[in-house]
Amino acid sequence: MVWTGWMNETRLAARSIAAYATDWVNPTLRLGVTGLSRSGKTVFITSLVHGLLTASRWPVFEPQAQGRIARVRLEPQPDDGIPRFPYEDHLATLTGPREWPEGTKRISEIRLAIDFASNSGFMRGTEKTLTLDIVDYPGEWLLDLPLLAQSYAEWSRRSIEAARRPPRAALAEEWLAATAEVEPFGKGGEAEARRLADAFTRYLKSCRDERVSLSTLPPGRFLLPGEMEGSPALTFAPLDLAGREPAGDSLAALMEKRFESYKRLVVMPFYANHFATLDRQVVLVDALAALNAGPAALADLELALADVLTAFRPGSNSILSSMLARRIDRILFAATKADHLHQTSHDRLEALLKRLTDRAIRRAEFAGARVEPIALASLRATRETTVTRRGQSLACIVGTPMPGEQAGGEAFDGAREVAVFPGELPADPSGLFAGPDAFRGEDYRFVRFLPPKADPAQALPHIRLDRAVEFLIGDRLA
Repeated sequence: MVWTGWMNETRLAARSIAAYATDWVNPTLRLGVTGLSRSGKTVFITSLVHGLLTASRWPVFEPQAQGRIARVRLEPQPDDGIPRFPYEDHLATLTGPREWPEGTKRISEIRLAIDFASNSGFMRGTEKTLTLDIVDYPGEWLLDLPLLAQSYAEWSRRSIEAARRPPRAALAEEWLAATAEVEPFGKGGEAEARRLADAFTRYLKSCRDERVSLSTLPPGRFLLPGEMEGSPALTFAPLDLAGREPAGDSLAALMEKRFESYKRLVVMPFYANHFATLDRQVVLVDALAALNAGPAALADLELALADVLTAFRPGSNSILSSMLARRIDRILFAATKADHLHQTSHDRLEALLKRLTDRAIRRAEFAGARVEPIALASLRATRETTVTRRGQSLACIVGTPMPGEQAGGEAFDGAREVAVFPGELPADPSGLFAGPDAFRGEDYRFVRFLPPKADPAQALPHIRLDRAVEFLIGDRLA
């Protein structure tokens, strides 16, 4: 868990007391949605909001299946300083030109009011309202939170050690060479700091390429700088300090000062103003992209998911904790893009997710939080079929591959549907974590598909989205 200092902890406690007093009359649930780039955050939120607004048939979502939800409506968001999640624009993009919307590059919010009939105790039949605030933020920002507990020297050491190991070593050659040319304890200047920061940023971006798909890439704002692009707080890089402490007007001292500024100006405000106010959390995981990239990407994703939990305040919420320090009492880990596999492999994708998140889940459950791993598709882009080839029946999926995708030596133009055999995941995922040769000749390549043809006035196709919604908010609509 991140400790942010007495002043911030006191401020967070005061905010929690105020929120508790308000929630007693008008209950509000703040749901955070995050995941690394291309994990499906935008589509998840769009589909969730659309399903609630259109009263989609979600049989696993009990309040809706029981007919207890009277109405759901969009409300103005509470914070005028935060962009609104552009739900309407994203829905139009998905259902109109059938394009995947742009990914999350900054924090945004959207608020729903859910009127429902209570189903508990003496309040049974009474109409109540739950306000649901959905907070969308990049997973790269979440991976920055552990930096709060690190010194510049420690972060530098870890970053350089990781960069010297495969598969990062080949990608880090330019940056490591530039670092080796400088004298950390010599006088530092702006030109040198910018040159190293630019080389370090190029290295981080190359690690994110889909052919590599590495996950642990802090500082996150180097990849998604937003309005801070070019600022001194984003102009630093790790240096090999050889165990010495930065001092004076050296380059190392300049880098250390900017590292601390990054924590103070970027990481801490995100934690205090947004992250620490969440009640529940969704972490979306693109395990298939990691499989595409190979064993190193899979191992790095496991490490990133373990780091994610170090930033949370997991635990069950008592009256006292609700008043003094809000805890995240439910965490959903969701392996997205389950529609890229035949349903016969969905349980195997879920088993892989459980293996990836094992350390994180055990840590959260020990603290008292409920954790659920699930394989889902927020918007189902394929359907299933059986194809007979050379007398053998193959469990296939049918959809429209995105332009440029390839399978079986064939390149697709994005204009026609095809049946694709996606292969099978192993029944026991532990073999995938046996080291660099873990896949033992397996070549996992999952085709990406265009969104399905869909009517925005009707329910959108999905896989297990209702199960996710039931876990996240079902108990608050009892």
